[in-house]
Amino acid sequence: QVQLNESGGGWVEAGGSLRLSCEASGRAFNTIPMAWFRQAPGKEREFVAATTWNGATTYADSVKGRFTVRRTNAANTLNLQMNNLRPEDTAVYYCAARNGLTMARTPAEYDYWGPGTQVTVSS
Repeated sequence: QVQLNESGGGWVEAGGSLRLSCEASGRAFNTIPMAWFRQAPGKEREFVAATTWNGATTYADSVKGRFTVRRTNAANTLNLQMNNLRPEDTAVYYCAARNGLTMARTPAEYDYWGPGTQVTVSS
């Protein structure tokens, strides 16, 4: 089992930055793929970014070049640095983890979820 808890959400003006953190506990954090998803009101949960145990990463096209995902295995922490934020980035952001070794881009492929943290970007 893996327990996840996000922090760092809040309100920011367009063009600003926020840094989300996800603290993990339970089974060995440094062996499992991790990801960030987001869900806006009335929309499906969508993939944002993912990383493998050794730091390989992949991003959604909508955030590429603006967001950076990074894990610190020694601290059981996953971060998402979000720069040049846009109003369309407004959503609840979720940290997720999955059993196995490879990254994935759909929510159904993830086994563990945090409760989420709200990010609001004003225009």
